[in-house]
Amino acid sequence: MRIRIVDAFTERPFSGNPAGVLLLDAFPDDTWLQNVALEVNHAETAFAHRLPGGGEADWALRWFTPATEVDLCGHATLATAHVLHSTGAHEGPVRFATRSGVLVATPAEDGSLTLDFPTAPLTAVDVPEGVAGALGAEPRAAYDTGPHVGDLLVELADEKTVHALRPDHKALAAYSTRGVIATARAEDPARGYDFVSRCFFPNVGIDEDPVTGSAHTALAPYWSERLGRPDLTGLQASPRSGRVRTSLRGERTLLTGRAVTVIEGELHA
Repeated sequence: MRIRIVDAFTERPFSGNPAGVLLLDAFPDDTWLQNVALEVNHAETAFAHRLPGGGEADWALRWFTPATEVDLCGHATLATAHVLHSTGAHEGPVRFATRSGVLVATPAEDGSLTLDFPTAPLTAVDVPEGVAGALGAEPRAAYDTGPHVGDLLVELADEKTVHALRPDHKALAAYSTRGVIATARAEDPARGYDFVSRCFFPNVGIDEDPVTGSAHTALAPYWSERLGRPDLTGLQASPRSGRVRTSLRGERTLLTGRAVTVIEGELHA
């Protein structure tokens, strides 16, 4: 079967967040899916198969890290939609049946794709004792992002602090189901982004995720409230880096980005 590696939330190869994408006739057993994700060894590998016509969704979609299946993944959804449209397997908006409900990816004439995701509910919490030492910086505030995202979101003093983080990933695992989102306001919005973030997910086998769509379902409401605008752009400041355009629409958040196929080949297992 064909397997593709797609860089998501970027226009350039070797940047953004890489995801494996496999289009199947049906889902094999979970052990095989997990083994393929471990072999691909990217933050996520997406597996999709077409559903019968007439239902609420067009394709079934699942996401696996090298260590486990996850409930929500933005960049691998974007990568899957990119493969469906670039190969002619699907035209127009595509509806994915997932663990997080039906998610829609809509293509635009400029080549971008917009994902319609549930907005993460934010609950203010006390900054956990020890998180500053594990992260390497003192948070100003902390928020729980709800069950689908499963992270602790912390705001740091400034953009430079986010860039400079060198966290203890093992220690960070104690503070949430998936990991920690560190964020700050952009130092200079004239550079084309409104906030920065970095995402550390040791509990699902990812020390630092390059560009995280699901995290932006929490970052969008957080920064939209503080900046007073529903439409923003976030820079995820990982070594690979990438930008996500966010549009807060109440209980839904729209995530817009591009993707590029970097590798295409045959899986023989």
